[in-house]
Amino acid sequence: MKTIGHFIGGQHVTGPGLRHAAVYNPSTGSASAQLDMADRRFVDEAIAKAAKAQQAWGSASHAHRVAVMYKFRELLIANTDALAEIIGQENGKTIQDAKGELARALEAVEFATNAPAMSKGEFSRNVGGGIDVYSMRVPLGVVACIAPFNFPVMVPLMMSTMAMAVGNAVILKPSEKVPSAALALGDLWKQAGLPDGIWNVVNGDKEVVDALLEHPDIAAVCFVGSTSVGEYIYHKGTAHNKRVGAYTGGKNHMIVMPDADLEAAASGFVTAGYGSASQRCMALSVLVAVGDETAERLKTLLKPLIQALKVGPYNDSQADFGAVISAQSKAAIENAIAAGVQDGAQLVVDGRQAPCAGDAAGFYVGASLLDHVRPDMPFYQEEVFGPARALMRVNSLDEALQLTNSHQYGNGAVIYTRSGASANRFVSEVDAGGIGVNVPVPVPVGYHNFGGLRRSRFGEAHLFGPDALRFYTKLKTVSQRWPEQASATPTSLAFPGNE
Repeated sequence: MKTIGHFIGGQHVTGPGLRHAAVYNPSTGSASAQLDMADRRFVDEAIAKAAKAQQAWGSASHAHRVAVMYKFRELLIANTDALAEIIGQENGKTIQDAKGELARALEAVEFATNAPAMSKGEFSRNVGGGIDVYSMRVPLGVVACIAPFNFPVMVPLMMSTMAMAVGNAVILKPSEKVPSAALALGDLWKQAGLPDGIWNVVNGDKEVVDALLEHPDIAAVCFVGSTSVGEYIYHKGTAHNKRVGAYTGGKNHMIVMPDADLEAAASGFVTAGYGSASQRCMALSVLVAVGDETAERLKTLLKPLIQALKVGPYNDSQADFGAVISAQSKAAIENAIAAGVQDGAQLVVDGRQAPCAGDAAGFYVGASLLDHVRPDMPFYQEEVFGPARALMRVNSLDEALQLTNSHQYGNGAVIYTRSGASANRFVSEVDAGGIGVNVPVPVPVGYHNFGGLRRSRFGEAHLFGPDALRFYTKLKTVSQRWPEQASATPTSLAFPGNE
C-alpha cells in the first residue's frame, strides 16, 4: 500500500514516519493508502522553510506574483480531469460534482489576480506642515490554512490563493481523509513558477493543528470544518496572538411561502439539499413550509424527486451523488434518522435501504426526508452532515423568521416567494451570512465576501472576497516630510498638530 507524505519547500517529502492513518476510497470502503502523520518538529521545519522563502516572495513585484496566478489558472483548467479523479477517489463525490467544485475554485484564483488593484493604499498631500501621509498593505508572513474533507480543492484554494497573491507563504493542513489533492496542487503551483516554500502541505491531525496554533511565526490561521474544532482553533489561536477566521457548521433554512412557485422550490431544495451527499456547509437542511397546505403540496412534489435520486460510485456517470466520507459518518447519519423517527418525526423517504449501484462495502447512504420535525428535536438542532433533510411547518412568515433566527447556526437562509414585500422583509430580518431569494444555494461569486453568522463563524474575517485580502495583510500608515533645507525649529513638548 502506498504511503502519502507531504509537500515542503517545493518537494514531496516523507515525515517522521512514527504514526500513520489509513486513507479510504469511500466508493469501495477499502483503504487506498496510508498517510504519514507529521509531528511538531516536522511542522517547525516546514514553517522555517516557508518563512525563509516568504522574504523574497513578499518583496516580489505585483506583476510577477500575478503572472504566477494566471499560469496556475491555466494549469488548473488543463488538469481538471486528473484532479476530479483524485477528488472522487478520496472524497467519494461524483466526477461531475468534482468538476463543479473545480469551476468554483477557479473563481478564487481569478479574483486573486486583482490583488494589485485591491491592495492600493491611500494618499493625502500636505496634511499640514508639508507632511504627506500615505498607507500601504503588506503581507503578514507565514499563514496557516486548515481545510476540511468536503472540498479538497475548492476550499484550500479559496483559503490560500489571495494569501499568496499578496505575498504570504502558506502552510496547508488538509483533512487527513483527503490528502492527495493538496499534494497535486503543489505540483501545479511549482509548474506555475511559484517559488519553493510558498505553498507547503503538512499532513497530520491535532498535533499538527496545535503546532500551527502555537508557533510564533504563524501570523494568521484560516479554518473550515466542524463547529467544535473551529471554536477551539479560534480561542487557542487568538490566545497566541494570531488572526483567526474559522468557518464552521450550518443548518440552512429554506422558507417557502404559499405564493411561491412550488415546483421550483421543490427542485431547488432537492438540488441544494442532497448534492454532494449533503456534505456541504451551505446545503439546505430544513424546508420551512408556511401553512399546512403548502407543506402537503411540497411533500407531494418532493417525494418522487427524492426517491428518484441515484446513489453510486464516484465514477458512475448516472449517479446523482456518491458515498459519504467514512463508515463513521454513515453510521452517524443513519443514527440521526432513527433518533428523529423515535422523537416523532414522520419518515417520508427512507434512504437507509436505498438501492445503490456501488460496492456493498462502500459508505453509501440514500436520500431521506423527515416531516413534522420539531424545534426541540436533536435532528433539527444539530447539523446532520449527510443526505437526511427536514420538513417543518409554521403558520406565518413571522414564525418562519423566528425559527430560522433562533437556531445556533447562521450560515445561509433562503426564501421562495413571488412577493417582493415578503422577500424584502426576509432579507432585512433574517440573521444569516448568505441569503437567497428564489436561489437555492446562496454562495456568492468569488469577488463578494462569504462567511456565516452566529456559531457558523468565529472571527470577523470572510473566507473569500475583498475581506480575504484585508485578513492576509497588515496596514502601514506613513507620515513623511521632505523640507527643502534644514531649519531651526524650537523644541516643544506639546502634542504636535498639523498647522
